[in-house]
Amino acid sequence: MTKVLGLTGGIATGKSTADEFFKKQNIPIIDSDKIAHDILNIGKPAYKEVKSIFGSEYLNADQTINRKKLGHLVFSDPKELKKLNDITHPLIYQEIQEKIQVEKSKNTPLVIVDAPVLFESNGQNYCDATLVITLPLDVQLKRLMARNNLTKAEAMNRINSQMPLIQKEKLATYVVDNTGTIKELENKLEKVLIKMCEV
Repeated sequence: MTKVLGLTGGIATGKSTADEFFKKQNIPIIDSDKIAHDILNIGKPAYKEVKSIFGSEYLNADQTINRKKLGHLVFSDPKELKKLNDITHPLIYQEIQEKIQVEKSKNTPLVIVDAPVLFESNGQNYCDATLVITLPLDVQLKRLMARNNLTKAEAMNRINSQMPLIQKEKLATYVVDNTGTIKELENKLEKVLIKMCEV
């Protein structure tokens, strides 16, 4: 039987580091960010809808979507973010479910679904358990500003576009705090895997 673990957290809390750990354990990862990126490419399902709803001013000269400009809009206006999510979320989860089915057909013991907005989009319904990687807000803000070269206001807009971490922690099966070293994070993730195997 294939178990599905939904991995989420806040922006810049360390999900990618967790992914690296799971990859080292040969656990397949379904990356919703990668899917979200792919479906906005020319000719892909979300491209036409984004173009028609947001307009050609959000396209580059080569007709690809200007992700930076679109990101700036949606992360500063919740109504615009909802418009984008309404287009992309159903398509993302359709692809996630297809990928889960592939792993189930191979009898893969465990598959990770990495989804930053897992709870916001009810993605936990496709998972047997959920794991939140968490950080105190001040640490998260500092890491995000440094990683993405953002101002404090820009970073806060992105953090505020997601469900507060404290809320995600209440909904999650497992909560892992990532204030320590990578090794400490890996040790905590190892314990989660052991618990998953016991269930």
